[in-house]
Amino acid sequence: MDTKQLRNTLLLMLCSFIWGTAFVAQSVGGGYMGAYTFLAGRSWLACVFLLGLMGARRVNQRRKGVRVPFFLQRKTLVIGGLCCGTALFAASVVQQMGIPGTTTAKAGFLTALYVVLVPVCGIFVGKKPGIKLCCCVAASVAGLYLLCLAGHDSLRLSGSEWLLLLGALLFTGQILLVNHFSPKLDGIQLSFAQFLVVSVLSTVGMFLFEQPTVQQFRDAAVSILYCGIMSSGVAYTLQIEGQKDLDPTIASLAMCLESVFSALAGWLILHQTLTPTELTGCALMFAAIVASQLPEKKRAQS
Repeated sequence: MDTKQLRNTLLLMLCSFIWGTAFVAQSVGGGYMGAYTFLAGRSWLACVFLLGLMGARRVNQRRKGVRVPFFLQRKTLVIGGLCCGTALFAASVVQQMGIPGTTTAKAGFLTALYVVLVPVCGIFVGKKPGIKLCCCVAASVAGLYLLCLAGHDSLRLSGSEWLLLLGALLFTGQILLVNHFSPKLDGIQLSFAQFLVVSVLSTVGMFLFEQPTVQQFRDAAVSILYCGIMSSGVAYTLQIEGQKDLDPTIASLAMCLESVFSALAGWLILHQTLTPTELTGCALMFAAIVASQLPEKKRAQS
C-alpha cells in the first residue's frame, strides 16, 4: 500500500469528519442570517486564522535561520486562489440557498453526488478511473442512498434540489481545481488565497442582497467561530494537503464521508437513532474507501 496515498486519504477523512460535525453549526447559523452574510463571516474568520498560522510558521522559520518570502510562487498562488476561491464561493452559496427548500437527507445525498461527478468530469482532463475505482464509486453512491434517502424521500427534484445538484457540480469543479493547483503551491497559502476570494465575493453579495446587523453576528457567533476556524480554516487546508498526488476520485470518495459523519454525530451527540438501513449505508461507504486503498493485482507477464 502506498503510504503517502494512505496518509492523504486519512487527512481527507479527517476533513470530512470536521465538515460533518459542522453541519449543526451551519444550520443554526443559517437561522440567524442570510447565506452571503454567514459565508462572509466564516470566511473572513478563516482568513485571520490562516494568516496567523502562516505568521507563526514564519517566526519559527526565522528562528531556524530559514529566509524565504512570505508568499511563495506568487503568480501561481494568485491564479490558484482566484480559480479555487471562485468555485468554492459559487458552490457554497448555491448549496446554502438550496438547503432550506428540501429535507436534510435529500440535500446530503444531492451534494455528495460529486463522488460520481468527479471521475466523470476527470475523464475530460485525462483522469480515467479503473474498474476498481468505478466499483468503489458505485458502492459509495448506493451507501449514500441507503443513508440519506431509503424509506424517506422520492428522487423527484424541486427547484431547491436542482440548486443543490448544481452545487454538487460546482464542488466537483473545486475538487478538480484543487487537485490541479495543490501540488504546485503551499497548502496553507492556497487555502488562505482561496478564502480571501470567497470573503470578498460573499461580502459584496452580503451588502447587495441582504441586510446584515451586529445582532445577527452576536446570535450566530458560536456557529461562525466553529465553521470559520474548524470547517473553513482547518478542514479546507486539510483538503488541499490531502489532495496532493492523490487520485481525485479517491479524494471525492473520502470527502463524501461528510454525510456519514454528520449522521453519526447526530446519533452520538443529539441521540438521533440510525436505522439498520442507514447503518448499512454507512458501512458501504466506509467499505468503498477501504477498497479504494487496496493495491491493484499485477497481471502476470507471459
